[in-house]
Amino acid sequence: MLLRARPRKTPRVNLTPLIDVVFLLLIFFMVSTTFRDSARIKVVLPSIETQEPEDQHSIELTIQVAADGMMSVNDRELAKPSPLLLKRAIADVAMGKRDIPVIVKVDRNAPFQAVMTVMDVAAQLGLDKLTFPGRKLVQEEE
Repeated sequence: MLLRARPRKTPRVNLTPLIDVVFLLLIFFMVSTTFRDSARIKVVLPSIETQEPEDQHSIELTIQVAADGMMSVNDRELAKPSPLLLKRAIADVAMGKRDIPVIVKVDRNAPFQAVMTVMDVAAQLGLDKLTFPGRKLVQEEE
């Protein structure tokens, strides 16, 4: 019996599944990646230990947001908490200055949208020194 030797095939690697997996990984990472946008407003978080601000300004702007969403600017309550009224009230107090500190006092039950409105209006007016004062919780004695 005469057997002929078959010509050997060179092994080939099929790259199609590998390319598909790499493409799917690329799409996954593109979709799941969050891009950091540089913040327009720089928030200065308070330090509990300090009681006096380091530099005293002649004008200080205090904005208070109550639990029901009502706002007041330097103890002057706004009749209706709208961005336009808030912008006018802040502009009246700031008198065109952009380097004054803005202290935002927020009730813990205040709606988040009200705080975002305050931050947005301050950014529109060029006020970027926002401070959110903290309160030290009093611990009950045992």
